Amino acid sequence: MAAEIRAAGGRAVASGHDVSSWDEAGRLVGLAVETFGDLDVLVNNAGVLRDRTIARMTEAEWDSVIRVHLKGTFATAHHAADHWRGRHRERPGRAGRLINTTSVSGLFGNAGQANYSAAKAGIAAMTIVASLELARYGVTANCVSPGAATRMTAALGGDRDPGDPSRSPGFPAAVVEWLASDRSDGVTGRVFLTSGKRLSVAQGWEHGTPAAPSEDLAELDATLRGLLAAARPNAGMRG
Repeated sequence: MAAEIRAAGGRAVASGHDVSSWDEAGRLVGLAVETFGDLDVLVNNAGVLRDRTIARMTEAEWDSVIRVHLKGTFATAHHAADHWRGRHRERPGRAGRLINTTSVSGLFGNAGQANYSAAKAGIAAMTIVASLELARYGVTANCVSPGAATRMTAALGGDRDPGDPSRSPGFPAAVVEWLASDRSDGVTGRVFLTSGKRLSVAQGWEHGTPAAPSEDLAELDATLRGLLAAARPNAGMRG
């Protein structure tokens, strides 16, 4: 990919750093700064899958997914944030962009993906925290939940034909490009769902109808049953 970018007249450098390693994530950020003179945009998209039900999942399968997705996103974000903090002291006013990748599995849950769903939910929550902390440095932080038909998803069957133009990877890529650009000024702490030709902004968890608490179990049962009856059901992966 880096060679293709250079052949097209752009500037690019390939990296084989392991983002789940704290030190290597730091060296990755350092490579970008050294090569291009600065770091303006960080897109976290590294990931692996180790799908299995909770009852059958091994510790290693849990750890590997959490390590790559959740720790890997945090590690690169940490080193980038440290760079942006230092840059702000020297050159205040320069904007930065942190763009993380979540998933409908993390936002809504998916059977057989407890490790992946937990990691992706954590990334979405961490992005909101990052938006609060990085605003002082002129940096926005947002999440993209992408879906597209690619060579990788073709093996899964269903409506994932990589030749289907309605499921083009270009749609989520354009959202990332928009978030990385000046067009997204002022947008931070949001999660964008983009799959095929469907595009939306996630609205996240919210407080439901409030009620008075009780230590009496019978009274509490009646109250909670009433709250559940009034509450909307959890959203599913398809909205």
